[in-house]
Amino acid sequence: MGLSRLAALHGVATSFSPSADVTVSVPDDTVTAVLAALGVDAATPAAVGRSLAAAESAAASRLLPPTVVAWSGEPLPAALTGLPPGAVLTVDPEPGTAGPQPPLRMRVLPSPAPDPAGNTPVTPSWWTGPPLGVHRLTVRTPDRRQATATLVVAPDRVPQPPARTHGFLVQLYSMLSARSWGMGDLADLADLAAWAGRALGCGFVQVNPLHAAVPGRPTDPSPYRPSSRRFPDPVHLHIESVPEYGHVAEPGRAALDDLRQEAAALREAVLNKGALIDRDAVWDLKKQALELIHEVPLTPGRRAAYCDFLAEQGQALEDHALWCALAEVHGPRWRDWPDGLRDPRSPQSARARTDLLDRVDFHCRLAWLTDTQLATTQSAARESGMTVGIVHDLAVGVHPDGADAWAQQDAFAHGMSVGAPPDAFNAHGQDWGLPPWRPDALAASGYAPYRHLLRGLLAHAGALRIDHVMGLFRLWWVPEGRPPTDGAYVSQDAEAMLAVLVLEAHRAGAVVIGEDLGTVEPGVREALARRGVLGTSVLWFERDWAGTGRPLAPEEWREDCVATATTHDLPSTAARLTGEHVTLRHRLGLLTRGLEQELAEDAADTAEWMGYLTRLRLLPEGDGDEEAAVRAVHRFLLRTPARMAGVWLPDTVGDRRPQNLPGTWDQYPNWRLPVADAEGHPVTLEEIAASPRLHRLMAVLTDGAEARTAPPGARPS
Repeated sequence: MGLSRLAALHGVATSFSPSADVTVSVPDDTVTAVLAALGVDAATPAAVGRSLAAAESAAASRLLPPTVVAWSGEPLPAALTGLPPGAVLTVDPEPGTAGPQPPLRMRVLPSPAPDPAGNTPVTPSWWTGPPLGVHRLTVRTPDRRQATATLVVAPDRVPQPPARTHGFLVQLYSMLSARSWGMGDLADLADLAAWAGRALGCGFVQVNPLHAAVPGRPTDPSPYRPSSRRFPDPVHLHIESVPEYGHVAEPGRAALDDLRQEAAALREAVLNKGALIDRDAVWDLKKQALELIHEVPLTPGRRAAYCDFLAEQGQALEDHALWCALAEVHGPRWRDWPDGLRDPRSPQSARARTDLLDRVDFHCRLAWLTDTQLATTQSAARESGMTVGIVHDLAVGVHPDGADAWAQQDAFAHGMSVGAPPDAFNAHGQDWGLPPWRPDALAASGYAPYRHLLRGLLAHAGALRIDHVMGLFRLWWVPEGRPPTDGAYVSQDAEAMLAVLVLEAHRAGAVVIGEDLGTVEPGVREALARRGVLGTSVLWFERDWAGTGRPLAPEEWREDCVATATTHDLPSTAARLTGEHVTLRHRLGLLTRGLEQELAEDAADTAEWMGYLTRLRLLPEGDGDEEAAVRAVHRFLLRTPARMAGVWLPDTVGDRRPQNLPGTWDQYPNWRLPVADAEGHPVTLEEIAASPRLHRLMAVLTDGAEARTAPPGARPS
């Protein structure tokens, strides 16, 4: 009981439920290891007793938690209403553009008696509500106790899309134009957005995470295991759009021309010779070009803008750039660096900042250039008429060898990895190889790393998609060296995580989308919906799971979601309709049952959906027309009340191949495939824009009246 109580006090669950009627106990040694990662000694019964006594004593004597949340227009939290009468609260407002603000002081009054209906005021009379923001709160009690905390004052909801809208989902690297340097870039994204908004009436384009990758050969191609989530990857830069590009003098100009020729060869190999996208080769060329461009002095105006960027980003950017510079010298695995350099605050690291000053400046400059092109991309999207614009993606974690893990070591749980527990779909569980943030460290810092991360991502975003949004509530921690089955859930302060998210989205005027597919803890979707966070609904998974298992009628779908036919981790719609995704998994040895059985079940599932679409009169072309069936699926999405409908860009040209096949590593070219047509031939952005198949599909979405006025069909039996 002592270990369980100690675990509960630190948010560590000692059991989990892989299904509604099954509860599995977490091994004691896993609980002990997780507690150790949180700085709690539970190695022996005596240690458990000491740690438990210390934790209970701290909880009993604590005036305030490290971070307090107050929602605008809602009752104050117990942390404030439970303070003793006579306590004095001082709120030092967050520094803002209006200049220094005087502190707010309040004295806690006795709680008023309830009215006859048993209600008490939503806001006590003594509360002088501070403005929205992240403030410093100090409490002094009559008996001279004192405590300080971070006070997050947040609006009640994030911004919403101004109207129902549709748009594209795409992995940016996969969308090459006729001018790309071997993979899609930010100029391609801006061009896609400008065309889609003006010509197709799209309201958004959602892309994969553009976070900085860990360098090396080979670089981990997954955009979901980045070096840093705080800063974007300069591999996405469009080189010719950098203003200094046109001022490179000879012999640098000739060298740039040679690099462009090599880039054209990379592009040609991907588009016409069956080559995979080679991010490392692309970066080698772009880095050489950027080093030539870096020699061009900035104009006074450009220099002033760069200095402003450096001041805004502060220590975080300096750390990121230093890590990049050190990785060039010592390799990307910072745990293998000389002892002193493993600590970003050591004297050795301070000397390295001076010794590598030119390289640190180079990497700071790359972050600035990428930031400016991201701003240009969002501007192009909004100028095209898009109501939302670019939807950026936040990965669930970072690579253990990367810049964030080095610079923020105190914020991460050492020896732990994020994953997923075993469930009905994966009996072995999952280990994603991503170190988790320590909830206690986040709370003690006032969620500073999280706040700054969100602020950076939202700076040039119309919306933010959060991968595995359930991680705002809890994450499955797997101790190093153990299988994913031997993990445990560790809870976050979901109220604080949501408050910071809502506040930063409000400041940016951005929509928030949570990827809430898979096993979701009870109450999570409701909590997200209350704060205006949209969910993710994929057609094939929307069934009456609590009843007959039938396809969910369109009017039964939730409104607060992005409705799609597929995602980057799922088969394309054409592959789903034809069963090709099953045969692909069979070829790779990923099926757990016989091919015939898998094909039969998949065909039955598809036939049920196609039958339902026919009864809803969404498939007027009849059976046997794959392209028509893809259109019918998207007509169905428009029939739902979903606020946003997403079209997987490869679906518009009939692509059969998934961008990522979970459960594979080198067996399948994950994250390295260009968008291709139904015959598997890669297509450029220009060819996509001219595709008759795309225009036939998008006519379904642009003619919204077709979906909204079609007669209702029979409910599926």
